[in-house]
Amino acid sequence: MINCINADGKRLRQCTGTEMKGKWEEESSDCVNWELSSVLQSANIVDIGLGILDENAALVFSRLENVTNNTNTINSYANMNASVQVLSTLGNKLNNINNDSTVNDVLESSSNLLEKSLQNSWTRKTNEGNLSLAEIYLSSVEKLIKVTNLTEGKKKTNIEVETFNNTDSRCTNIVFNVTVKLCDGIKGVVKTAGFQQLQLYLPHKNDTDQLNSIVVSTTTEEEENPVEVRIKFPLISPRPRNVMMRCVYWDNKTRDWSSEGCRWEHSSNNDTEGECICNHLSSFAILMAKYPVEIPGMNEITIVGLSISVLSLILSLLIELTVWSAVVKTHTLYLRHTAHVNISLCLLVADCCFLASSEPSELPLIWCQTFVVLKHFCYLAMFFWMLCLSITLLHQAVFLFHSVSKKNYLRFSLVLGYVCPLLIVTITFLTNKGGAEGAYFTHDTCWLVYSGLLQGSIHTFLIPVGIIVFVNVFSMLVVIMKLLNHPKNADKSQENEKAAAKTVMRSVVLLTPIFGITWVFGFGVTLLDLTYGNLAYAVNYAFTLLNAFQVWSI
Repeated sequence: MINCINADGKRLRQCTGTEMKGKWEEESSDCVNWELSSVLQSANIVDIGLGILDENAALVFSRLENVTNNTNTINSYANMNASVQVLSTLGNKLNNINNDSTVNDVLESSSNLLEKSLQNSWTRKTNEGNLSLAEIYLSSVEKLIKVTNLTEGKKKTNIEVETFNNTDSRCTNIVFNVTVKLCDGIKGVVKTAGFQQLQLYLPHKNDTDQLNSIVVSTTTEEEENPVEVRIKFPLISPRPRNVMMRCVYWDNKTRDWSSEGCRWEHSSNNDTEGECICNHLSSFAILMAKYPVEIPGMNEITIVGLSISVLSLILSLLIELTVWSAVVKTHTLYLRHTAHVNISLCLLVADCCFLASSEPSELPLIWCQTFVVLKHFCYLAMFFWMLCLSITLLHQAVFLFHSVSKKNYLRFSLVLGYVCPLLIVTITFLTNKGGAEGAYFTHDTCWLVYSGLLQGSIHTFLIPVGIIVFVNVFSMLVVIMKLLNHPKNADKSQENEKAAAKTVMRSVVLLTPIFGITWVFGFGVTLLDLTYGNLAYAVNYAFTLLNAFQVWSI
């Protein structure tokens, strides 16, 4: 232990271990700037001896403001601790601050302590002490603001204060773009203070979420009355999809953030701000979970369902190849089975890629990107082949005696079934920064990016699928009408072809609603955030169960 040089205090350095094998620990310095140390001594005796308390306090705040203006001279824990102790001491001794110049010094010095350059000065390098500086700072500045006679707002670099009273026509305060609305059950002046950077220093025991807003404090003259306060926060980081938000206040008893009496108001169209509704006044902030919400059992259902689907699709393709020559005897059956084979093949590849990318965190970025491209193409190709089948069957239903040659059908189907999805995937890939992560796909899910309604690469999948589902439903309605109104005296020479056509039409009546309904749930999965609760959970379960076990049969 040695005395500080040109400063007040001691420098400490402990030696651990044995005498022969000792090790010097990192130095702990309690050196305080001479001028700042003098300010602290003046604060301690501000109410002792000659002079008026208010005048003495005004002089101390003026000196503190001058010292803290030069952040280079107070950039240590010891200096920060001394500065906060000045605020704490005066906050406990003063009952009112009426001088506008003193109010300005209070806020200016308090704002100086929150400068980013002093970020490392808020915590001691060695884990000493119980109450953190940030807690003492918040409590002290709240007390000082409460006793100030503020008649208008004050804006400093890192602190903003706004006021209104129950005689004003407005009932909101805005600090750092945070809107605090308190209209009912108030008496006297309502003061709201916003603190930049303070959220970084207050202790946070839960490591599953993080603060995602500045700290805002609101007080009234009579706080015991029940109130409803609405706080709309701009978020420091935009809320990712399916990530839970929590409105919290600083609880001095537990020395931690608490959500008791507060709830988060979900905003479906804005992930850059959040609204909190609380039934009490305090220091508020927003906590954001570090990880998305997980649906219980969803991964297990998906993996089991897709595994069964893959095995069934392989079996279906083997059966098709085995019985092809025996079954495909008419144009109608040829069209149907050709479509089924290509649909099954596309779905098989897509499901295999889905299974291979079921653990995105374990995949290299290039493999994740590759699987996204394959899934994007194969799922689109599957739906375009569905469209081929629907258009063909719709053609047969409307033009019953007009046949399409195999050659023309194959040309049409190959262009629609493979060329169209290939163009969509290629254009999407190139226009989204060459398939870059975050633009074309996300590594978190190994799937396309959803950034909001009509925003993100996923809409190059959703829009074509939506159109195809609509066409399928339209085809179903036309087929049903034709089945109900088919001619009774048909030409005998075409009875076999008509019987086959009727069989296919009955099949599409069964198949089309299935695909339409399941992918309506798919749109619901995209639009409904999991933070909506039970409705979003139900839609996700329904979509997964209906599509994971999707099996194509002949």
